[in-house]
Amino acid sequence: MAMSAGGDPSRPEMNVTPLIDVLLVLIIIFMVIVVEQGNKGITAQIPQPAKDATEPDRERTIVVQLVSVPGQDQPPALKINQQTVGWGNLGSELQRVFATRAEKVALVRGDQDVNFEYVADVIDTARRAGVERVGLMGKDQ
Repeated sequence: MAMSAGGDPSRPEMNVTPLIDVLLVLIIIFMVIVVEQGNKGITAQIPQPAKDATEPDRERTIVVQLVSVPGQDQPPALKINQQTVGWGNLGSELQRVFATRAEKVALVRGDQDVNFEYVADVIDTARRAGVERVGLMGKDQ
């Protein structure tokens, strides 16, 4: 056995066992806290549709449709509820239609080939004509 001769004092070593014990206890405490907080939450009741809900009244819905015309340079044809309307009298026709209505809501539907610039023009014209809400319709609606 080799022993050191008294001249070199040995360096003290740190005992890490208590430190590891404390860290493991802290990890367990944090895990318990996280699991308990995960069970808490807000209970929300999602409203269910009424069973006797009817289909919306299609006659009351005003749909402005933009139908693409063959040829790139021509603006699309306009229809309000399947009645053809010119671009020049779109605003006056919308004012006439909505003059007696309490609900001033219009839907705009454009063909796939129609440039969005024309759709935006119809929306602007409808807003100037007094339509309060303007929505966009998809192909299958």
